[in-house]
Amino acid sequence: MPRLAQVAKADADPFIDQIYQLLFQDRDPVESPGTATGTPGNWWTVFALVPDCFKHAVEGFQFYRDPNRKLSPKLRELGQTRAGYVRGSQFVFSQHCKSCRDVGFSEEQIDALPHWHVADCFSEVERAVLAYTDEMVMDNGRVSDGTFAVLKKHLSDVEILELTYITAMYEMHAIMSRALKLEYDDVDERVVEVPMPDGDGSSDVMSMVDTDK
Repeated sequence: MPRLAQVAKADADPFIDQIYQLLFQDRDPVESPGTATGTPGNWWTVFALVPDCFKHAVEGFQFYRDPNRKLSPKLRELGQTRAGYVRGSQFVFSQHCKSCRDVGFSEEQIDALPHWHVADCFSEVERAVLAYTDEMVMDNGRVSDGTFAVLKKHLSDVEILELTYITAMYEMHAIMSRALKLEYDDVDERVVEVPMPDGDGSSDVMSMVDTDK
């Protein structure tokens, strides 16, 4: 379950109820969860706690899909999907793999997103977008001159700004989804202590190979 409360259909303001209707039809998404893409749908019901936040996020989705955008949808999706993968968000990565397919990426390319560095199925500009995303997300915006030079070779300043903004937006969504345990990111922490077979909870685990004793 999400870590925060969810907003039922009866308690949603008119704008949120309009979005609920599009996604869930007449169902209450809290009582009867589930979207057409197979997600529980609790991203929407939790964000609805703060209507201004909900509206701001929805406007962000409308921004990147606006026909006024100069950035290619394929390059946009590369940044969004890779950001989800790098940040470890099953939700963002899974949803945008589907979007990658929708904008024309092949199954080979989608399968190669986790190991794009050693894949030969991406063009030079696609590899530059993937490298830029990794440096934005993993290196906290410390983008190398070499990566940026290849981006500039293929993309206008407007396209690069759109790519940067949209990719950073989806890094945020990936982080929030994990922090609040939304959708497919409602998973148990896997890095935990594994008990010893005899049940003893204390031991100097390296003492067995300490040859100085």
